[in-house]
This record gives sequence, C-alpha cells and structure tokens, in this order.
Amino acid sequence: MPVSPNHRQDERPDPDTLLARVQKEELQKKRGKLKIFLGYIAGVGKTYEMLKSAHLKKDEGIDVRIGYVEHHGRRETEELMEGLPIIPMQQIEYRGVKLSEMDLDAILAAHPQLVLVDELAHTNAPGTRHPKRYQDVEELLAAGIDVYTTLNVQHIESLNDVVAQITGVIMQEKIPDRVIDEASEIEIVDLAPPELLQRLREGKVYVPDMAARAIEQFFNEGNLYALRELALRRAAERVDNQMLAYMQTRSIPGPWPVGEYLLVCIGPGPLAERLIRTTRRQADRINARWCAIYVETPTHHGLSQESKEQVDRSLQLAEKLGATTASIFGLNVANTVLEYARQHNVTRIIIGKTLRPRWQEFVFGSVVDQLIHNSGHIDVYVISSDKDIPKAPPVSQDPLLPATPPWDYVDSLTLVVAVTIFGWLFHPIISPVNQLMFYLLAVVVIAFKRGLRPAIFTSVIGVLAFDFFFVPPYLTFRISDTQYLVTFIGMIIVGTVISMLVARARRHADAAQIRERETSTLYALSQDLAVATDTGAITTAVSQHIQEIFQWECAFFMPEKNGLVVQGKTPGLVLDADDLAVATWAFQHGATAGYDTDTLHGSKIRYIPIQSSRGVLGILGVKPAAQSGGITYDQSRILTAFANQAALALERVHTGNVTDTVTVDQA
Repeated sequence: MPVSPNHRQDERPDPDTLLARVQKEELQKKRGKLKIFLGYIAGVGKTYEMLKSAHLKKDEGIDVRIGYVEHHGRRETEELMEGLPIIPMQQIEYRGVKLSEMDLDAILAAHPQLVLVDELAHTNAPGTRHPKRYQDVEELLAAGIDVYTTLNVQHIESLNDVVAQITGVIMQEKIPDRVIDEASEIEIVDLAPPELLQRLREGKVYVPDMAARAIEQFFNEGNLYALRELALRRAAERVDNQMLAYMQTRSIPGPWPVGEYLLVCIGPGPLAERLIRTTRRQADRINARWCAIYVETPTHHGLSQESKEQVDRSLQLAEKLGATTASIFGLNVANTVLEYARQHNVTRIIIGKTLRPRWQEFVFGSVVDQLIHNSGHIDVYVISSDKDIPKAPPVSQDPLLPATPPWDYVDSLTLVVAVTIFGWLFHPIISPVNQLMFYLLAVVVIAFKRGLRPAIFTSVIGVLAFDFFFVPPYLTFRISDTQYLVTFIGMIIVGTVISMLVARARRHADAAQIRERETSTLYALSQDLAVATDTGAITTAVSQHIQEIFQWECAFFMPEKNGLVVQGKTPGLVLDADDLAVATWAFQHGATAGYDTDTLHGSKIRYIPIQSSRGVLGILGVKPAAQSGGITYDQSRILTAFANQAALALERVHTGNVTDTVTVDQA
C-alpha cells in the first residue's frame, strides 16, 4: 500500500526538537558524564555498588581515582577501595577543629578520566570554594571529568516536604532537582526493608549523630517502604523523560502531552517553599514548564526584614528548581496574577490555601476566591497548609495600621482644636451639619499627611469635640436628641473609611514612586550608555548609577591578553589577589560568585558576569555597604539589568571597532 507524501511528512522529526537535542549532545561531548547511585536510605549499599562499578571501569583501562569515599569503618568497603588511587583530601581548620574535605583543585590538576565522589548532598566546611559538594561535582563535570557519586532520595529538593511528612524529619542537606535531571545515568541501589532493618540491628548501617529514638522513628518499616517508593518513582520519571525525548527526535507517534505551563504564586509566608516544591513535582509529572511569581503590592514595604528575606529565599529556591521567576508590582494580587498568566499562556495556577481568619476574608476579600471566580479557562489548584508549617514571620508594621510617632497625634489634636475654634466663632451662621463637614475635612487632611492611625484618632476626637461644643446641652457630653447618636456613629464610620481610602492611595503613590525611580534609573543608564564610545565611558556610567542607587562601591574586570584587569573602580574600593581570583573564576564559568552566593561566598564582593551573545565580556563587581543583610532579590534584579545593559553597550562598541578596522584595511 503506497504511503502518501503528507503521511511521510508528518512522521519527520520536529526540526526544533532535533536541533535542541543535537546542541545538547554537542555540549555533553565537552562535559564529563555523571552517574548517580540512588538509594532510598543509608545502608542499602550505594558506596559498595559505586566501588564495584569503578573496578570494572579500571579493568577497561580507564584512569579511575577516588576523590572522596566514606567507608565508615566497614571492612568490605575498605577492601573495595584497595587498588584504586586516592587523591589526598585537604585539611581545613574551622573554629580550632581540623576538618577533612575533598581537594577539588587537586582533582582538577590530576584530571583523571573518572573520579569517585561519595555523598553528593554533603555540606562542605566553611572556607572551601563551594558550600555544597554537588557544586564541586558540577565544576568537575565542566572540566570534562566523569563522576560517580551516591545520593539518598530524601536529599532531593522537590521531595523535601514529602519526606518530612513521611518521616517527621526535615532534611537540611538538599540538592536541586536539575542535578538529577542532568545526570547521564541513574542506577537504583535497592534493598528490601526487612533486610535493611536486619543490617541495622547488626550494626552494619552507619547513622551519624542520631539518637536511638530518632533511629527507631526514622528507620521504621513503614517509612522505609514509602521512601523506597519515592526513589523508584523518581527514577521512573527520569526513564519516562528519556523515552519521550527518544520518541520525539525520531518522530515516533505516541500520546504526546499538551503544552502545559504552570504558575505558582508565592508570598512572604512559610507555605511558599512547599508550594514551589509541589509545583516542581507537578511539572515533572507532565513534563511542563513552570514559573514562580511574587506580586509586590504597596503593603510590601511594610513587611518585616524577615518576611522580605523569606520572599527572596523562595524565589531563589524556585530558580534552583528550574523555574522562571518574576517579582511584579500590582495593586490587586488576583488581577495581577491573572493578567500575567494570560500574557504568558499559563494553563495552571497553583496557590496556597489562605491562612487568614474567615472574618478577614469576608471584610477584605480572598485572593483564592477571586482567582477561582475570574480564572476563566485557566485551572486553579489550591494547596492546603500543614499543621507543621511554622508560624508566619511578623510584619514590621501593620499594613492597615502602620505605627506612627506621637507628634502625629499632637498634630491631629491641634487641627481638631483649630476646627473647633473656627466653628465656635462662626457658630451663629454655620449649622451643626455643615460644622461636621469641617471635621471630616480635618480627617482627610490628617489621613493624607500623617497616615491611618492619626486619621482614626482625629475622627474620634472630632466627634467628641462636636458633641461637647455644638450639641445641646452644650459643654457636656450628654445628648438630648438621640438622633445625634446615629450622626456620631455615622461620622466615625465615614471618617474611618475615608482614612483607609486616603491611606491606601498614599501607599499606592509611594509604591508607584519607588517603581518610577527604578524605571527612570534604568532609562537614564541606557541614555548614558547610548552615547558612550569606549569601554571606559561604559564602566564609568554604570559605576555612577550603582553609587547613586545603592551607595555601593564597584569595579569592572575586563579581559586582556594576560587575564582580567580592573577598570572603572570606585576610589574607596580596595582589591587584592583573592578578589581577582574570584573574578577570574566567575569569568571562566560565566556564573555569579562571591558575596551572598553559593560559590566563594566568603568574599565581600558580588561578581556578576557581563554576558552577551558573544559570551562573557567582563565581570561587574559590587561591594554592599552593609555586609550582614545580604543582597535582596530586587537588588539582584537591578544589578543584573545593569550588567545586561553594559553587555549590550560593550558589544556595540566592540562591533564598531571591528567594523572600523575592516574599513581601514579595505581602504
């Protein structure tokens, strides 16, 4: 039976998918291969299996060395380590105690074909290049060295909250899911829970620093079966993704998943991290893209520093788990989220169940209800909170009733006295009803100038003054006509509502002013860079704007034949050889490093790559004035925008210089 041309055309591989796979394979040729021996708990034999596989590779003539293997005194493990060259570990002194850590530089210098690195989720001692061992492994892979490593499923970031629900233990050592996704091979090391419990009773399982009761709680048979299922499911998801990629590149027909795009809304509360992990797991199951957004309302500036840091940590966690993140300004959370979702073709919105009392939802409205009511064709998933989630951090001030200094109340009292004197002088010609309007005017003035609390205070004392001076019997608080009670209650309610509306408008104006300053700063920088004709003018313009906004010192590290050289340094910034070394590392790897990052975090300077389509053009180094609070997400966003604009300007200048050179040569 002949096959129609249209049918053959439908079976051709998708060009974009094929190109992406080819590019990925080309990149993998330059990188080392990562094999993870995955287990569901300590004691299943991950290290043992890794060493057995290493001996097989050595028999094939592969240069295999041990970078770090922890034998925990087990004789069978020590026997397997024999015959494999060991790269000596480095000794790091921390608080008077010498700690042994894997020597990353020694491994890079030896450059074996395959290196064994045990305990992938390990946290390195302070003073090492990276805080986490998986980052050491990533640098080894980037250098073209193959790595064998071991990992327990409870250390995977997106499964952290699930493991905590199963075992009651929150794991502190975690690795991003992308490390699993980028592994070349995953081998499940499995052992039946009854056999593992027998090994535990025989003392063959190493469980450091755990009390007997904790061991009994963690290593019960129900937990082991649940963790075992998690490990098998995670490995199965990886196999499904590999099969899907194979079928797509070869145009094998199948039930392809639709193009889902997930969005998770996060806030300053403790539920944010659980929402992010839940969204990551949902995205993995349906092979979908996902993003995390935080809507910065005018009340954001009233949050405590702890709450703002919680938002930053949540956005950073989402980035580590592979999400696209955004912090956007909006007056209404639900409307802003839906507008963003429709602009980016989001198909699912994930949001947390509200933790506010029901009466607050009734008075102020519920974001969840608004999303569900107005979402249209977008699905909304509401994730419940958990009783074990810690209490939300306090706000530095109530967004509705911000704290005010005492003299604001003095101003309120003074204005009420002035209105009362005015009304007393003109009492014969002004009716009591009109007199009330002057008191309401005083409430509006105080709400606009001093805030909500003084405005409510003005409303109350205004009612008392009106009652005392203008309602018979005069000069007493007694009321002869009960209708005035309705007037007084109405005046307090109206005054309070007006105060809230004016105070909210004031917060909106303040927030808009902050955003306007950021926008105008970026616009001013783009104008300065547009007229810059050389590298010196570009670095000077960026440095000036950084000092104007943050009052931080900064410097540029630009490449020359013999390495990086410092340009555009602010006068007060002192640099040494260590600073140049960190900048060089950031330049070579095209990654942010230094202060408040996961790489070389002991430095006092943040090093940001200036990247363009041609690669890394240089490094922007900034030194925050305060070294304790860290760099916030908003500050990082602005610095990244500065670096991107500098990259465009540098590329333009470089292209112009090349064009001029070609023109001269042709002439």
